[in-house]
Parts: sequence; C-alpha cells; structure tokens
Amino acid sequence: MGLQFLSGVSHTLQTASVATLIFVACVFISQINYKAQLARLPIIGAEAGGSEKRRKVYLQSARKLYNEGYEKFKDRVYRIATADGVDSIVVTPRFLPELRRLPDSVLSFGQAIAETMEAKYTNIPTDEPIVAHTIRADLTPALVRLNPLICSEVDEAMKDEMPPCEDWTPVLIYMTLVRIVAKVSGRVFVGPELCHDKDYLDCGINYTIELIGAQRAVKKLRPAFRPFLAPRLPEIQRLREREKIATNFLRPIVQARRNAMKDPDYQKPDDMLQWSLNRSADFGIESTEKLAKLQLGIIFAAIHTTSMTTTNILYSLAASPEYTQPLREEIRTAIAESGGIITTRALQQMEKLDSYMKETMRFYPAGYTSFPRKVLKGITLSNGQYIPAGTFIEVPSHAVYQDNDHYPESDNFDGFRFYKLRKRGTVENARNQFVTTNEQSLAFGYGKHACPGRFFAANEIKMILARAILEYDIKNVDGATERYPNLEMGRTSVPDPSKMLLFKKVEV
Repeated sequence: MGLQFLSGVSHTLQTASVATLIFVACVFISQINYKAQLARLPIIGAEAGGSEKRRKVYLQSARKLYNEGYEKFKDRVYRIATADGVDSIVVTPRFLPELRRLPDSVLSFGQAIAETMEAKYTNIPTDEPIVAHTIRADLTPALVRLNPLICSEVDEAMKDEMPPCEDWTPVLIYMTLVRIVAKVSGRVFVGPELCHDKDYLDCGINYTIELIGAQRAVKKLRPAFRPFLAPRLPEIQRLREREKIATNFLRPIVQARRNAMKDPDYQKPDDMLQWSLNRSADFGIESTEKLAKLQLGIIFAAIHTTSMTTTNILYSLAASPEYTQPLREEIRTAIAESGGIITTRALQQMEKLDSYMKETMRFYPAGYTSFPRKVLKGITLSNGQYIPAGTFIEVPSHAVYQDNDHYPESDNFDGFRFYKLRKRGTVENARNQFVTTNEQSLAFGYGKHACPGRFFAANEIKMILARAILEYDIKNVDGATERYPNLEMGRTSVPDPSKMLLFKKVEV
C-alpha cells in the first residue's frame, strides 16, 4: 500500500515536472518568436548599447530620438527603447486611418494608458467606459447650458486666487491655476456647494500632484525592480494615504445622493457626479467606493492637463507680448456682442485666441507621442510590416508638428497660424480648431478614443485666458524675454511649475 502511494506521488510529480517543462518551453519559444518578429523592424537608438543604456538615453533625449526616427522612417514603422526598458513601436500618420478601424480587441487604449500611468502601482482607473460615455452623452451636450455658470465660477475663482496686482506682482502661476481649475472643474463635477469645500479642493489638488509624482518615481526604476521597489517608494506610500483620505471624503457624498435618489421627488443636481450615478446601473457599478474612485480619476484628468496647458499658454504669452493687444480686442468684441458675458457664441468667436492656444500646444505639447495602444493581436500593415502582439505603439506627434510639409516654417511660432488657415474655407475651418483631431493634429488623441472631455477643457481654458488677458498685462520676471523652457523626461514635456510670472492690472 505504501509503495503504491509513493509510486502514485512519484508519477504525479513526474507529470507535473513534464507539464512545467512544456510550459517553460512554450514560453521560451514564444519569446524567441516575439524577439525575432521585433528584430525585423528597424530600430532607433541602437548605438547607445544595451537595453538599460538605451532606456537612460531615452529618458534624457526622447524628443531627439523621435524626430530622428520620423525623418528616417516616414513610410515605415520602427522601434525604440522606452522608459519601461522594452521596445515601443512608432508608427507615422500614414498608418493611422487603417489602425483606427481596428477594434479594441486588437488595439487596446485602456491597457496602454494603464502602462503609461503605471496603474499597477498608482491605482488610477484607466478603462472605465462609464466615464467617457457620461462625458459624451451628458457633459458635452450640456456645455451650452453650463457655460455661463462655468464663466461665473472662473471669475470668482480668479478673484479668490489672484493677488491684487495693482503694480507688477510675481505669481507662481502653475499652482494658482491648479487651484482655479480645481474650483471651476469642481463646479461641473460635484456642483456649486462642494466645489468650494476646503476638503474637496484639498483632495483634488493634492491627489493630482501626488499621482504625477508617484508615476514619475516608478518610471525612474528599472522595470525588473518595480514589483519589489515601487510599493516601497515614499511617493507611492503618500499616494495610498491620499487615496484613503479622498475616498473617505467622497464616499459619504456618493452614498447620500444614492439614498436621496430613492425619493421620486428628489431634484437631482446637474453635475458629473449625478450623471454618473444615473448611469451606474447600466454599467454594472454598484460600489459606492468605486464611484468615489472614478471621481478621483476624473478630477486628476481635468486638473492636471488643463492646468499644464494653460500654464504653457501663459508662459508663451509672457514671451510674445505682441499678441496681447489683438487678442484683447477680439475678446472684448466677442463678449460685447454676447451681452457682456462669455457665452458659447462668444467662445466660438474667439478664433485668434483659439489659434494661439493651438499653436502653443503644437510647440509645447504635453508629450512627444500620441495614439498610445497596446497590441493584443498581431497586425500586418498595408506596407507589409508586421507588429507582433504584446507591443506598445505610438505616433511621434511632436515630430509631425515640426514637419514643414504639414506646418510651413514649423520652427517659427506663429500664434495666428490656425486663425489664418481657418479663413480659407469651411473644410480648413473645421480642421484647424483647438479641439480638432486628425492625422496632423494629435494633441487630444485620435479616432474613437480621442479625449472626450476636450470640449469642456477648451472652454474652461479659453475662459481663464480671456479673463487673464482682459484684466492683466503679463511678463517674465527680471526682464527676461525668452520663454521658460519646459521640463522633459522621456516622452513627457511639462511647464516648469516653479517659475513665476509678473501680472499687473490693466488700466481702464
């Protein structure tokens, strides 16, 4: 009996060992096949040496590498070592029309963003359909109705956050804008009462700052060490504490609204939180905590990108004061023709301001690439090149913006470039607006996953800038005339948050 038992155990172990060997062999063969497929694609930056050296070069010189690849491989895709230590596949705009037709089961936007944002460690929600759907179905159609309220919030927030500026006054503009944007966005996200709540603003502002800090800290680690070291990073630990504080604040608010909705006479608030609650059952979201965390993700996306973009524009405006007067005249005229308030119609008439915003974003994008997607199934492109499953693809958007074939004299900053293009006719007018996305305009993404909140963000940015231009003269400190350079790390480019601008009230 004992011998039979031992024999059975031995047989089981042998079977398990064989199965393990077969599994390891399959993985090994799969990796060999994967690397062989990648090896068929041309590479940029190979001269740097091994993968770790290439990763460091990428962190320091990504813009140069993408520009070099774009010039060399305009009709082909190529690979480049990224901050993650793996090769990313870079595709040029030529292939975008065929790629946009592929389903999410082949090209995943959510998984690409999860990897970019290090969601495994930062815990940011990256692929929740309810968010994009609510923005498209509820927020964007409501903008005509909400714009006067948003404008009123902009005016109040700027009065609260900007100093008197009777004479030239230094302002740490990035953090000032973060607070302004938090209040203005909060008006749309959680309503007029909560958007002024100190605890809500503290959650939104600090969560945004700490999330970006945590993501960057993880990116600096070697990929192989991240599972062990990332959770121990002080930035990640601070983020965990912030998540608890923010979720504990939002949870009772979400639950209170859920309880109130049981009353058929309840007057539902007109904000993003309520729209999400209205649709939560359709998307199978029952957890109050999950809805609270989704609110955090929305807050982060709105505050971070809007504050950075507006800061970039003001840095440019301080270094190109010749644009201030024509912009100021256009804004005054548009508001006067709309009864003295900033309506949707007034925003649409601010075409020069829209152009200046777009040109700044062309020159100083938030990142050097766009169209991030994770390849889930192998793709054969129209030129015959094969992109294997498991790779990450992107488009070198900044290199596209610097292409003279698309933007003549692309090295020159022309704040009214897109204003002049829009005057050429209906088609050019549609293609050259700030919110437009196409093969040559990729700041807000491309295809069905283009940023759904860009219409709200554009209105918010335009309102803040309109008030700033009308009420203040702006310049750099110490008489500097050069624009403040952006901070670069890998594919990201952000305005330096430590820089001051001087503001002075315009004499009426």
